[in-house]
Amino acid sequence: MKNLFAELPDDRTQEHFQEFLTLPGATLERIVSYGQSTPVGEWYDQDWGEWVMVLQGEAGLLLEQDHKLIHMKPGDQYFLPAHCRHRVEWTLEDHPTIWLALHLKAD
Repeated sequence: MKNLFAELPDDRTQEHFQEFLTLPGATLERIVSYGQSTPVGEWYDQDWGEWVMVLQGEAGLLLEQDHKLIHMKPGDQYFLPAHCRHRVEWTLEDHPTIWLALHLKAD
């Protein structure tokens, strides 16, 4: 058994990704952010859908299509369809932001 809040990485200089479950067409991972954001001018443009939820902390998720900034707090979730260009504008610097991300890849 694994606890999503246990064994948080000590290194706060980078984001940390840990896969918890991999099945055909789907991967579930924990992401731990310590103030990280997407580099200026860059956008994620993925070939798969991604469902994200903030479990702890806060983050700002920006969607390119309408420049909508979504302020995510614990319990908030959002589905990003394939090729929905997005970026993480900010995460908390003084506390870890823990995300749960489900990547859904088409066959």
